[in-house]
Amino acid sequence: MKSLTKNIFLVLVLTHCSSLLRSQEIETTTQRVGRMREDAIETPVNQRLTPYGRQVELPGLRPQVIALSPDRRLLVTSGKTNKLLVIDPTTGEIRETVSLPDDRQTIEPIAPSENILKPDKKAQVSYTGLVFSPDGKRIYLSNVNGSIKVFSVADSGSVVGLYSIPLPDANAPRRKQEIPSGLAVSDDGSKLFVCGNLSNQLLELELPSGKVLRSFAVGAAPYDVVLAKGKAFVSNWAGRRPGPEDITGPAGRGTTVRVDAVRHIANEGSVSIIDLQSGDTTEVLTGLHTSGLARSPSQEHVVCTNAGSDTLSIIDVQKNEVIETIWPKSKPSDLFGASPNAVAFDSSGERLFVANGSQNAIAIMSFDPEDKGESILLGLIPVGWFPGALVVNDQSHEIYVANIKGLPVEPKKDGDQEGFNSHHYHGTLSLFPIPAADLLAMLSEKVSKNMRYRSIVATALPPRSNQPPRAIPERIGEPSKIEHVVYILKENRTYDQVFGALPQGEGEPQLCIFGKEITPNQHQLVEQFVLLDNTYCSGILSADGHQWSTTAFSTDYMEKSFAGFPRSYPDGMGDDESDALAYSPAGFLWDNALLHQKTIRNYGEFMGPKVRWKDPLRKGEPGFIDCYRTWKKEAAEVIFESAPSIESIRPFSPTEYVGWNMSVPDQYRADFILRELAEYEVKGEFPQLTIICLPNDHTSGTAPKCPTPAACMADNDLAFGRIVEGLSHSKFWPKMAIFAIEDDPQAGWDHISGYRTTAYCISPYAKRKATISTQYNTTSILRTIEQILGLPPMNQFDASATPMFDCFQETANLGPFDVIPNNIPLDQMNPDPQAIRDVLLRTQAMVSATLNFREIDRAPEDTLNRILWHAMKGSQQPYPDWAISVTEDDDDEEQEVPLLTK
Repeated sequence: MKSLTKNIFLVLVLTHCSSLLRSQEIETTTQRVGRMREDAIETPVNQRLTPYGRQVELPGLRPQVIALSPDRRLLVTSGKTNKLLVIDPTTGEIRETVSLPDDRQTIEPIAPSENILKPDKKAQVSYTGLVFSPDGKRIYLSNVNGSIKVFSVADSGSVVGLYSIPLPDANAPRRKQEIPSGLAVSDDGSKLFVCGNLSNQLLELELPSGKVLRSFAVGAAPYDVVLAKGKAFVSNWAGRRPGPEDITGPAGRGTTVRVDAVRHIANEGSVSIIDLQSGDTTEVLTGLHTSGLARSPSQEHVVCTNAGSDTLSIIDVQKNEVIETIWPKSKPSDLFGASPNAVAFDSSGERLFVANGSQNAIAIMSFDPEDKGESILLGLIPVGWFPGALVVNDQSHEIYVANIKGLPVEPKKDGDQEGFNSHHYHGTLSLFPIPAADLLAMLSEKVSKNMRYRSIVATALPPRSNQPPRAIPERIGEPSKIEHVVYILKENRTYDQVFGALPQGEGEPQLCIFGKEITPNQHQLVEQFVLLDNTYCSGILSADGHQWSTTAFSTDYMEKSFAGFPRSYPDGMGDDESDALAYSPAGFLWDNALLHQKTIRNYGEFMGPKVRWKDPLRKGEPGFIDCYRTWKKEAAEVIFESAPSIESIRPFSPTEYVGWNMSVPDQYRADFILRELAEYEVKGEFPQLTIICLPNDHTSGTAPKCPTPAACMADNDLAFGRIVEGLSHSKFWPKMAIFAIEDDPQAGWDHISGYRTTAYCISPYAKRKATISTQYNTTSILRTIEQILGLPPMNQFDASATPMFDCFQETANLGPFDVIPNNIPLDQMNPDPQAIRDVLLRTQAMVSATLNFREIDRAPEDTLNRILWHAMKGSQQPYPDWAISVTEDDDDEEQEVPLLTK
């Protein structure tokens, strides 16, 4: 075994050394995001998917749990859906789709035939938690809404939802309901152990009654649990519970976790070990984001994955201590980004299989903790997009993997129209035999190519001496002609929605609703500088979109939060939208800039709005007209304020600037920035990095007392144009580059990809009147910023990104941009619903009035997109059915709304 391990590892080392020798090249492509062919998929995060083995397509599902029955006949999975899927592991055929039982029945029926429950339409699996009983006759699933769903398995293999086990309330400051996570069943099937992710407890339940027998205090945000030799091992995403002397940060619902003193990011992970006889608890520190657990067949060891540290911790069950730390990636020195989050043993206990989520791979590792240093990586197997759970079938020598993310097989169709939407979820299962050593080496090379390992390695090449300044340096640390970078984040548009009618780009005119009449400045910018028609958001919605936009990463915690975002919706723009667990352990762009002594100014990003009345006795919240009148200086009723959502940004983030708040005109934001620009002109200095949140292209639908969608877009367009005009007429323009992109595509429609978006590259060194079809995404902009400012990449994603070389030229054209006046009145208001004669538009206006636009992305996105479509196209133009999302990403407090369309 040891010689085999060393030989395979030598092959991997030589493979990566050969990659290093070729790493002068930076990979680039004009390939569109999506399915290139049946066996290859381009993602919007610089990765290609070429999954090994059989793939089970799961349209509409983000599968994040998987379990295999003890007799190996049934494979079950679930995800962002109120269904349990039952699959034949030998064929990959979906045998049954089982509804989750209603919470109203909490007592097991005498026989499954007595089960007359209605499906629970709001239930869905939590972060994790899906197990069979030891006899295979029951299945238990953690419902994110505070209960355990119980299913029966007949001798025939048929599965039926039986009843629900309600859990005690967590009683967190801003959520009463528990969030169950990992599950474990005792060997005799009489007890169920449940991780209470919000209450920081392990619950011991009696079966089948569900009665709570005991509860044990564990660490912060417990994720998974396994049982070994009379002990329970619980992984804690956030480590130990914070004490009174610890530095803490928010973790959603009013809870807190330990954070570091500089970046204020969750900085600990741990495993709580509970002696089930005495109740005594020991806590051992592991790595960051301690998540999936596995016990060895001998029960002598427990292995935990540390997704935030790219490591595995091996715990000695008898000693209650970590005896070894190993890396499931090619080299410990590789940049952060493997995200190991699930692990399983084979029956021999000599091999470990690890789900490396961010590498789209399963790592095969030797396991030999008695001989330190021999538990090492054997190879990597390519699977689907972000593997989040796996099981091993020792009878057939196969591995079954749940891949949380995915892209549709083909576009949705509606008559002669077709297209995509970023919420067309399409996870997969990968089912494959354990490969032999020679095949494993080939598969490892495929993983390396798929994640652009060559480009990642190239970022470590040292800067060369005597290099001339270039607009975009060829290597990080070489001189640039650009000294000031401005990075503007807008909210939620696809390419076709804005630029679909432009003939010089790959657009679909029928899908364009905010064309040149409404957005003249954005059109002029892409016509004067570059039109990017193959650029994508890396995120789906604001929760992960703002993470991608500022960290070039999405954590395991983020990817497993889509079941209603039970702890937080971590866009960073409000009290319950700040979550130190969601932030990349490698840090934010501003952390990187500060570390390398760059000057920064941040306008609104990760700043929670505090807009209020000047009169403290006045009730309610200021509306758009109140804010508009204050901006126009027609009144002085409103105070514009904000507060940092993460403490590290306070020194360089003005609190008078307001990020997310749809009542604040973007003109106020533009005025604020231009005022400070004038002050910088007087000083003769300007920040090296400026970040701007400019959100009003989100719109407020057709809600009364709010601007029309056209007015919101015109407001955003004019503010964007004014900011660019001011910057391009300033003394700093000759050494400046401006980049802008949407944080996410907000489930909008696009005929190429639901991730395709509007993006902008503006500079004296930007090409003029050019259409650039090189594939870029959010991380490409971040990488280009780093390339200009001499910042090393934060993780594997910005390291693998293609810098935007093709957008630039070496000869400066100092011609500035001149703003174009708006065609739509900025105070054009939505009419009162009762004044609208058209039945559909009136109904949609009434629905708009009920939606939550105070908080980011709280309006159901399909509903909002329908409203925008008909507001701009009229009630007689049918909404493209292919643009319908299968599911909504509402939080657990969101009300149901009708799907209003013709």
